[in-house]
Amino acid sequence: MASIKPSLAKGTRDFTPVEMEKRNHIYNTLKTIFKKYGYSEIQTPSFENLSTLTGKYGDEGDKLIFKILNSGDYLSKAPENLLAEKNSTALISSISEKALRYDLTVPFARYVVMHQNEISLPFKRFQIQPVWRADRPQRGRYREFYQCDVDVVGSDSLLNEAEFVLIYHEALTKLGLKDFNIKLNNRKILSGIAEVVGKPELIVDMTVAIDKLDKIGLEGVNKELLERGFTEADLAVLKPIIELSGSNQEKLDSLKSVLANSSVGLKGVEEIERVFEYLRKLGQSAILEKEVEVDITLARGLNYYTGCIFEVKTNEVQMGSIGGGGRYDDLTGMFGLKDLTGVGVSFGADRIYDVLEELQLFPPSNGERTKVLIINFDQALEASTLPILFKLREAGIAAELYPSAVKLKKQMSYADSKQIPYVLLVGDEEVASGQLSLKNMETGEQQKVTLEDLSKILA
Repeated sequence: MASIKPSLAKGTRDFTPVEMEKRNHIYNTLKTIFKKYGYSEIQTPSFENLSTLTGKYGDEGDKLIFKILNSGDYLSKAPENLLAEKNSTALISSISEKALRYDLTVPFARYVVMHQNEISLPFKRFQIQPVWRADRPQRGRYREFYQCDVDVVGSDSLLNEAEFVLIYHEALTKLGLKDFNIKLNNRKILSGIAEVVGKPELIVDMTVAIDKLDKIGLEGVNKELLERGFTEADLAVLKPIIELSGSNQEKLDSLKSVLANSSVGLKGVEEIERVFEYLRKLGQSAILEKEVEVDITLARGLNYYTGCIFEVKTNEVQMGSIGGGGRYDDLTGMFGLKDLTGVGVSFGADRIYDVLEELQLFPPSNGERTKVLIINFDQALEASTLPILFKLREAGIAAELYPSAVKLKKQMSYADSKQIPYVLLVGDEEVASGQLSLKNMETGEQQKVTLEDLSKILA
């Protein structure tokens, strides 16, 4: 049988021990902040029922869901006419009942409904797990990537939205970023704009199009809007709104004028102003002025947002959004639990990793690696070193005994490759005297120590 050349599926990555240390730096930083704001951790399965996920992300999102073929002869229940037509879209429901999760928010909504009798409201959770999207891989965009989500359900207070601004600020600042924008919009404002234009039924089409402004420009957005049922007259009304400029307050004042005849639109403006008021009362006017930006083009194209919408971008590296989210007033209603409001945001851990790597913001190794390697000279001496190994580990020191008595050069190379700072040499002389030889791999210095001294030096 011919050997198969190993390869990775496109849009996925392996992570080395060094990379995992860096990734855990991100996760641990975020977890500490999430817990400080009162959030508890949960996890959900990697795959869900396809019906759980379908219809929650809009038509474009549904296309990016990774479907899982049913076990066994998955074509046995497929209608003959659809097989003959080779209509893959129509066939999906017959050959696939499960799918990899697209995000963490919809599975969280499903979790809340299934555990509604066990949780206390408001329920605040965070979740750090991988998600999968059948997207075209490119720099900063992967098919498998980790999301770090914080959500609260059962509270309609806009204090939650204000605190998410603070969570973003604190997390990104602690990770070392200095120049980023926390963009804020409100779905009600977008609904109001659709009302003013006279096309309320095309709200989703409008938001999907204008959400692409950064990628395809105003001309591209206009072309897509025309294809989706808007007229040249509609575009003339939309243009000054999409190109809104000035300070946050100037933008909100302009919107109040534009949306004067839309109660839902004015409600959206009022909600953003309320978030800003909370930030000022929390003593965070500086963050509000420096980092928060009202962005009317921010739509995120997802059907379930109903209130405030967030997106975070760094200005230090050319990269897409590194976080986002929003309020979803009736997401759990899709699973039979009505009138339970929720709001949450997500951190794009993989993109944040790439940003920190490019800016060289990861801290030096935090010492979680092996601290000392015990050299294995021969089988007889190995028996003498095993108690030493046990006592070092009992003292909480990460220690290894090289598993076989190979040449000293090979064992020292192993220590170098793993960046182990110390090597312990226990030969016949050391066993007899009780004085162990400890070598500092960085300086090359060697000293005689007792086992008690050794524990203090390595602690």
